[in-house]
Amino acid sequence: MVPSRLRDELRESVVRAEHPREKAVDVMFALQDHYGYMNDRAMAEAAEILGMTPLELEELATFYDFIYREPVGKYVIRVCDSAVCWMNGLESVLDHLQSRLGISTGETTPDGLFTLLPVCCIGYCDRSPAMLVNRKVYGNLTGERIDEILEDLRRQAALSQRND
Repeated sequence: MVPSRLRDELRESVVRAEHPREKAVDVMFALQDHYGYMNDRAMAEAAEILGMTPLELEELATFYDFIYREPVGKYVIRVCDSAVCWMNGLESVLDHLQSRLGISTGETTPDGLFTLLPVCCIGYCDRSPAMLVNRKVYGNLTGERIDEILEDLRRQAALSQRND
């Protein structure tokens, strides 16, 4: 169940909105951050907070690529597979990520830390090849840069785990 403080914050945000439905994605993101993904309980809670039906939210969730209805890793890596990224070395970046993580695109590492997904464009063409990690953009990727990013994320996860 969502903590009452978070529920109250979300309700207040919805009440302040000119049209409560405009907050649907924000509410789903907040609940997804809490649960790790938009499970059925999160969908029901979001519907209640927004005054919508779970079906209306399901329609939005299946349309919007960043709402996850299935479990994903703590860090979702979305690799841009646009034409520009392909021209600038995406294949080697993707091969490097798959090798380092031990997974293929669409999979999650056994420790639940990383999920690797493609994304058609992230608008970072001037710094391609590029990827998003939990909505943070990284560009000018090389094998060395990827190793640094993954190591930093592992360090963050370890610190987070110690603080829990």
